Amino acid sequence: MDEVFKALADPSRRILLDSLNARNGQSLRDLCAGLSMARQSVSKHLTVLEDANLITTVWRGREKLHYLNAEPINAIADRWINQYDRARVQTLADLKTALETQPMGSAEFVYTTYIRTTPERLWQAITDPAFSHRYMGHALVSDFEKGSTYVWADRDLEIEHPDQVILEFEPYRRLAFTFHTFVPELTTLGLDEDVIAKAAKEQRSKVTFEIEPADDDQVKLTVIHDNFPPESTVRELISGGWPWKLSNLKTALEVS
Repeated sequence: MDEVFKALADPSRRILLDSLNARNGQSLRDLCAGLSMARQSVSKHLTVLEDANLITTVWRGREKLHYLNAEPINAIADRWINQYDRARVQTLADLKTALETQPMGSAEFVYTTYIRTTPERLWQAITDPAFSHRYMGHALVSDFEKGSTYVWADRDLEIEHPDQVILEFEPYRRLAFTFHTFVPELTTLGLDEDVIAKAAKEQRSKVTFEIEPADDDQVKLTVIHDNFPPESTVRELISGGWPWKLSNLKTALEVS
């Protein structure tokens, strides 16, 4: 957490976070255009923010895009927010909320967390239904061949559809699939009928899990959920769901 507090202490870095909060997924050129800072200074500040895990990056061709990352703010809030008077940490709570609910204008949802585990155990937790259902509250049931379909299992509900497809499957490194179908039976999990109907009309989104070994016996997990239309209902639903699921996954793997 020291790196996070040090990164947030600099006003220029907070300005960069504000810029990404207003419009997520910016390149270095985009960020420089909106700020009165030299390109080299912006680049150095972004490196500090990335080292603190406050932002995460995704390459799109030759362009490197920067995204806010909620995980370290969640960790700080979980550790400290209940130990002090709430009014004294309201700014931290507001920042946590801003980062966790990424701007709806963003075309992608990107979330990065570091888990003290191995790529093999993390991969098992994501792809083995017995583990993923226990750790994240859902499971993908499939043979995980590229082009195969899968069943989305959530408690007693099983969702099947021919467009639920495994797009990429690289063991211990990368898994991509089209997101599950929104069916009326999701009301049993607490979703409103109108919300389900709106989500069902949208184009199908895509989920990608990227796994990379990191320092200090940790594994870097990045989840990218994209292919949303403007003002997406699904985008709004998953922006709260994924942080909760991934927080549970991290906790379960690190204590087991």
